Amino acid sequence: MQAMVLHSPRPAEENPLSLQEVPSPVPGPGQVRLRVKVCGVCHTDLHTVEGELPLRRLPLIPGHQVVGTIDQIGPAASSPGRDPADSAAREPAGSSGGRPWRIGDRVGVPWLHWTCGECEHCRRGEENLCERALFTGLDVDGGYAEYMVAPADFVVPIPDVFSDTEAAPLLCAGIIGYRSLRLAEVQPGETLALFGFGASAHLAIQVARYWGCRVYVFTRSREHQQLARALGAAWAGAAGEKAPSPADRAITFAPAGDLIPVALAALRRGGTLAVNAVHLDRMPAFDYGLMYWERTLRSVANSTRRDATEFMDIAARIPIRVTTQAYPLQEANRALYDLKRRAITGAAVLLSGAKALDQAAVDSSPKTW
Repeated sequence: MQAMVLHSPRPAEENPLSLQEVPSPVPGPGQVRLRVKVCGVCHTDLHTVEGELPLRRLPLIPGHQVVGTIDQIGPAASSPGRDPADSAAREPAGSSGGRPWRIGDRVGVPWLHWTCGECEHCRRGEENLCERALFTGLDVDGGYAEYMVAPADFVVPIPDVFSDTEAAPLLCAGIIGYRSLRLAEVQPGETLALFGFGASAHLAIQVARYWGCRVYVFTRSREHQQLARALGAAWAGAAGEKAPSPADRAITFAPAGDLIPVALAALRRGGTLAVNAVHLDRMPAFDYGLMYWERTLRSVANSTRRDATEFMDIAARIPIRVTTQAYPLQEANRALYDLKRRAITGAAVLLSGAKALDQAAVDSSPKTW
C-alpha cells in the first residue's frame, strides 16, 4: 500500500513525510482493518512531524481523523489485559461496546487508539488520562495511508448524514472541541469566547449555538472572522480587541500561551477557561489578578469514547456543517505547511487512492455557505 511516512522530524516546509510503498497491515486479535477513504489533518499531526511531541517510534505514519470501511476483521481477543503493544481490544474482534462490526461498515478512527482498562484512571471512567494509553498516528501507525488497523472497541460509527470528507474532521477537531465545551462548563444560554478559529473551533461554535449560547470569536484572520459570523458568532475580532461584554466561559484553540492571559481577561468573575492544546509554546507569567475572583484555568487532555459517542450524536442532530479543504494523500506535506501558515479555512483532509483522483479537484477549495 501507499503511505506518507515520517522517518525524522523536520519543519513542515522541509517536506518531512515521504510517499512510500509499505506492507499492508494485518488485523491482530481484537482488531479491524480499514480501507482508508479520508484522513483529516490536525495541528497534532503538525506537532508530530515537526518533533514538538515526544516520538516513541520511527518510522511512523501520522493521522488520527480517519474514515474508512472495514475490509478485514481479526480473530477474537484471547484474554483481557493484553500487552498494549498488541493494540488489542478487550472485546471480541468485530465488536465495539456490544456493537458487532461487519465487512463494509463505515467507521472512524479517532486520536484515542487504546487504553488499558485497568489503571486507576480507567476504573474511574477517565480513560483519556490512562497511563498506558496509545494514540493513533503517534504511538501506532495512523491514517496517512491506504489501509490501517485499529482495536474494534475503539472505532466510531459514522452517521449517514455526513459524507466521508465531512466526517473526518469530526473525529478529532469535533470530539475534542466538544470535550472542551464540557470542561469549560458551558451552560445553555451563556456567553462563550473562542480564541482561534480553525478546524476545532468552527465545529464547537455550532454546538454552542445549538445550546443557545452567545459566542464571541477572537481571530486575526479576516476569512476566519467571516466564517465565524456565518456560523452564528455574535461578534468576531482580533485577540487584542474588546468584546461587547465579559464571557462566562472561554476556550483557547491555538497552541500559543500568550493567549491565556488575554482569554482570562475576557472572562467574568467565576468564569472558566479551558486550554485546548496538546502542545503549548510556553506558559507565560501573568498578573494574579487575572486568576482572582475564582476564575478557573484548566487543560483539555485527549478525549474518551463517551465524548466521541455523544458528539457524533449531537453533530448528526444539529446537523453540523463542516468546512473542508481537500488534498490528495501524496500532498500531505503541502497540507501540513498550509496548516502551519494558517492558510486553511476550516479543516484540511487527505483523500486516499481513487477517491483523491475523483474528488481533489472538486474539494480543493473550502466550502462556504
